[in-house]
Amino acid sequence: MTTTDYAEYIASLPKVLAGAAVLFRDERGRVLIVEPNYRDGWTLPGGTIESDTGETPRQAARRETAEEIGLDVEPGALLAVDWVHSSPGRDRPPLVAYVYDGGVLTEERLAAIRLQEEELLSWKLIPREEVPAHLPDSLGPRVLAALDALSAGAGPSELENGHAAHTG
Repeated sequence: MTTTDYAEYIASLPKVLAGAAVLFRDERGRVLIVEPNYRDGWTLPGGTIESDTGETPRQAARRETAEEIGLDVEPGALLAVDWVHSSPGRDRPPLVAYVYDGGVLTEERLAAIRLQEEELLSWKLIPREEVPAHLPDSLGPRVLAALDALSAGAGPSELENGHAAHTG
């Protein structure tokens, strides 16, 4: 296979997007969420993995968190991996979303949050029961699965569209 043939082969392969986020809680167990200015709704601190530069999911989670909320925190355990199918009518390939444990933030650490004004409007802490109302689509169930993995001390949850990928 020539270099040109190989490049054409690679270009013909299916595409997938990848993102990474960090799940932070406060001392009462509430989840830290952020409000982006480029779309409706709320999300976790995180963003796109710059895989074309060699960035890993864990590195992206740390970089995005530092950029978005001003906290440079080494992500803890991987809590969930979610394969999110592209929706009919949406011009987007599937997404693989990684969620890492950010730990518990003290009042002092919460006070140190500095929002990236180019992307974020605000942040807040919400109790578990408000997660589905604030986090749309597969993100709400993904965060709940990550919280469950965290409280169970289990390995990461394997998800599809926010729900367990297998049973048994």
